[in-house]
Amino acid sequence: MEEDGPERLEDGIVFESTNLDAELGDQMEDEQPEDGGYLKPSFPAMSAENLAGRSQFRRVPVPAHRYTPLRDCWMQIMTPIVEHMKLQIRMNTRRRAVELKTSPLTEDIGALQKATDFVRAFCLGFDLQDAVALLRLDDLYIDTFEVKDVKSLSGDHLSRCIGRIAGQGGKTKFAIENATRTRVVLAESRIHILGSFNNIKVARDAICSLILGSPPGKVYSHLRTVAKRIQERI
Repeated sequence: MEEDGPERLEDGIVFESTNLDAELGDQMEDEQPEDGGYLKPSFPAMSAENLAGRSQFRRVPVPAHRYTPLRDCWMQIMTPIVEHMKLQIRMNTRRRAVELKTSPLTEDIGALQKATDFVRAFCLGFDLQDAVALLRLDDLYIDTFEVKDVKSLSGDHLSRCIGRIAGQGGKTKFAIENATRTRVVLAESRIHILGSFNNIKVARDAICSLILGSPPGKVYSHLRTVAKRIQERI
């Protein structure tokens, strides 16, 4: 009876049989830790471009009334996006839009969306210091609604409604912002709120109450209760 050995073909290629189960068993025993568990697989970190498979692209349109503020604050907007987010950014003057794109150096796959929200918040009218928080924190959002979504108003009634939300010298708006830890922008009949999910809900409820005709004093008392509850929670 012939012994098992390497098989030689006419072309000179040698096929040698091996015990695959025995080799894998020895390798698993070498990788097994002393406590009898299993080691977790270790894979190198992938960049955002590798995760997505190709470079991603976003375009944020710039309204006409925010074109000059964007030009004046361009360096403050570009620096955190390029240095910290590792993204590419340019201003397309032909389309009047800010264009963002991932690069091979981009590490976080969510960096592009954060930068898009940051630029969009600035274009909506938020201060630069408030909009930068979207790059640093993960639980901040922007909610937008119109006065007509709550109540159909037009003419002087709409103007008085916006005046009730702003208050004398912005007093009511500042009170809502301080009590709910949010930022509010009044853009004609549109209202933009920047903050966390729960705080946006509280601020939206207060603004809706003012739109529906509630007196500011009643809204203030409710905001004081909510602010105290938020402070105790923290």
